[in-house]
Amino acid sequence: MTDKNQPFLRALAGETVSPPPIWLMRQAGRYLPEYREVRAGQPDFINFCLNPDAAAEVTLQPIRRYGFDASIVFADILLIPYGLGQKVWFEKGEGPKLEPLALEDIGSLSVERATEVLSPVSETIRKVRAGLPDTCSLIGFAGSPWTVATYMIEGGGSKDRFKARTLAWSQPAAFDALMDLLAEASAHYLKAQADAGANALKLFDSWAEGLPDPLFDRVIIRPTKLIIDRLREMGVDLPVIGFPRGAGPQAIRYARETGVQCLALDHGVDTGWAREAFPKDLVLQGQLDPAVLRAGGAMLDSEIDRLLSAWSGRPYVFNLGHGIHLETPPENVTRLIERVRNFKA
Repeated sequence: MTDKNQPFLRALAGETVSPPPIWLMRQAGRYLPEYREVRAGQPDFINFCLNPDAAAEVTLQPIRRYGFDASIVFADILLIPYGLGQKVWFEKGEGPKLEPLALEDIGSLSVERATEVLSPVSETIRKVRAGLPDTCSLIGFAGSPWTVATYMIEGGGSKDRFKARTLAWSQPAAFDALMDLLAEASAHYLKAQADAGANALKLFDSWAEGLPDPLFDRVIIRPTKLIIDRLREMGVDLPVIGFPRGAGPQAIRYARETGVQCLALDHGVDTGWAREAFPKDLVLQGQLDPAVLRAGGAMLDSEIDRLLSAWSGRPYVFNLGHGIHLETPPENVTRLIERVRNFKA
């Protein structure tokens, strides 16, 4: 298998591919009836993610249905705290819940334990790799340290991450130690995914918005660079996609200083600004609003055409600006793929 017959990897290597390769964040998930069928037999979400047969099946479902250019392993960003030894569970209708972590309890978390507990994800990747067509790439991923830490400290999702931000300011040494621990655990987790057959890696910093520059540098840029540097030290040379959602102009420093090969843009980024702000050889990904994919119709066509025209002539991967919404009609995804693939620059 070579990069030459995988459009996604060609784009990540800096080639302008026309039409651009396409995959969608959360492309394996609740909007698909075949996913819901498998999910019904897996009542515990954590165990679902750590069941290689079930996880591989739902990873492959959107590839069979749509023929995306890349597949992303079905897992969750909160597997890292679970692997480290924190109590994590999912409540129906409410989302993830965690037993809140106090910074003085960091010593109870174990990178070695996480590597062992999360080993089924590597087996999922091996199973997926065996089931993918040669033209389809496979992405491994992890949540970035700041985003994962906010869940660990807040005990679940939070609108403003106020408790985590306060601790980052008031106990900087302890908080930075947590960032270092999460970076090390994430690097080992991603290396295992690379060893199992992933072709590229992605870091999701879903809560990167709303941070003043000094904090952004400490909790977003520094830990991301730590992960990438550690991966390179361990011999992993796969391209890394970074997704600092909501970072705005701070994403310029993120792209320049972290070592990512591709920057994923959320749907709130100004396209005209971004075309001028980022180097022409930086691979970009994303930007389509998941809401317009949910809406479908002529407005979807218009937005697809706008983005394809805006990013024509540079390395670009077509994707959403965040995950696909659970109420998205599957036929809208079919329409999206057909329009992207019929695009003429």
